[in-house]
Amino acid sequence: METLSGRVAIITGASRGIGRAIALRLAKEGVAVVIAAKTAKPDPRLPGTIYTVAEEVQALGGRALPVQVDVRDENAIQRMVEQTMQTFGRIDILVNNAGALWWYPVLETPPKRFDLVMDVNLRGAFVCSQAVLPHMMAQRWGHIINMSPPIDFSVLPGRVAYMISKFGMTMLAFGLAEEVKEYNIAVNALWPRTLIESQATIGWNLGTPKQWRKADIMADAVYEIVRRSPASLTGRALIDEEILREAGVRSDLGK
Repeated sequence: METLSGRVAIITGASRGIGRAIALRLAKEGVAVVIAAKTAKPDPRLPGTIYTVAEEVQALGGRALPVQVDVRDENAIQRMVEQTMQTFGRIDILVNNAGALWWYPVLETPPKRFDLVMDVNLRGAFVCSQAVLPHMMAQRWGHIINMSPPIDFSVLPGRVAYMISKFGMTMLAFGLAEEVKEYNIAVNALWPRTLIESQATIGWNLGTPKQWRKADIMADAVYEIVRRSPASLTGRALIDEEILREAGVRSDLGK
């Protein structure tokens, strides 16, 4: 296991939910965090902005850089990376957490919705990874985590477009892990065992509160991944509960 103090993490979709929980968890370990998300102004329909999360990080004694980013915009992604390097001088961790949800059958999926999940989920993860890699390669250390599931074709019906985008993120993790292994960069996929309480699960009525776990379990799983040397854990599609058990966590993980 490695100390994370002094490391720098970019977390997309970090203004709320799982991204926020990851930012706070890593900040507690001495990681400087880039809060990258679209929401810069308060929205009465949604909690949190990049600035409120940055304030929470700073209240913990951590370092935070709020950056407004739409991951569909490659120029915005490049500016995010440049700002990170100017502010912190390095990039060690990238968590591709920003996501768009669309759980409908093919006949109920307009092309613009197909494009949205592809652009945000798959293309966003691809471009963000591409943008940070030169810096990770130069320092010969890095962790990239894509929030995507193990590939299981049985879950495709009723959510084909969404799962294509998410399975694509997992394929990106598998392929990229091999491409950058010699540079001591790990690339993994991470997914929850069960539904996580978030604006997505609430807004889309996915499951019930009795089924939901807190976002903290995903944040703890990210921490357990990135505290390992990159060479020791790469090219895997991980489940939050499994990585925590593998790390020796024996406490009750909730529902």
